[in-house]
Amino acid sequence: MIPVAKVKEPKDFKTKCGQKGKAWLKKNPGRKRGFPDYWSQFQRKLAEGFKNRCGWWAMEIEDGDVDHYLSKNNYPAKAYDWDNYRYIAGSVNSSKRNHDDHVLDPFEVEAGWFEVQLPSMQLVRTDKVPKPLQAKADFTLQQLKLTRGTKVRRNRRRWYEAYKKWTQNPNTGLSIGGLEDIAPLVADAVKRWQATGRPLP
Repeated sequence: MIPVAKVKEPKDFKTKCGQKGKAWLKKNPGRKRGFPDYWSQFQRKLAEGFKNRCGWWAMEIEDGDVDHYLSKNNYPAKAYDWDNYRYIAGSVNSSKRNHDDHVLDPFEVEAGWFEVQLPSMQLVRTDKVPKPLQAKADFTLQQLKLTRGTKVRRNRRRWYEAYKKWTQNPNTGLSIGGLEDIAPLVADAVKRWQATGRPLP
């Protein structure tokens, strides 16, 4: 996870989603299912705000979901609030389920809280995470399979291998600048390793 700036609410969000959704909630008090999906039309805008990176993977994804950080089941009143939406990879969304604010919010993460390790591609928490949030950070890593999850590690390795390919032939692969844009934590891991003077694993 990396710091993510809050995304500006689109101008037409209130009329196309917020107001319509809240009108439905008013007519259906107590409902926890069957919410009309007015939010997906704003997925592209949300993705752009997240630089097309999953808020938890901190990597570019081809197609993501609009996540309700505070779930519709537990917080139906927040179902149509723009500030409750996060951009998320589908597999992460499935793991997050209704854990709500037991999971770290990408908007609260600060620089240096997490690192990718080479060559394992595992994500670890650093001591820069404030002590009151360390247990929450550890739960997030475990619940969302951010440390040892097969999909996330495979994607980290894919971008890493693209960078290694570029080091062998600058006409192919992905430069360090491209890696920083697409998978910044992997780029940081590469730079830390290179600072030791050892060849990349």
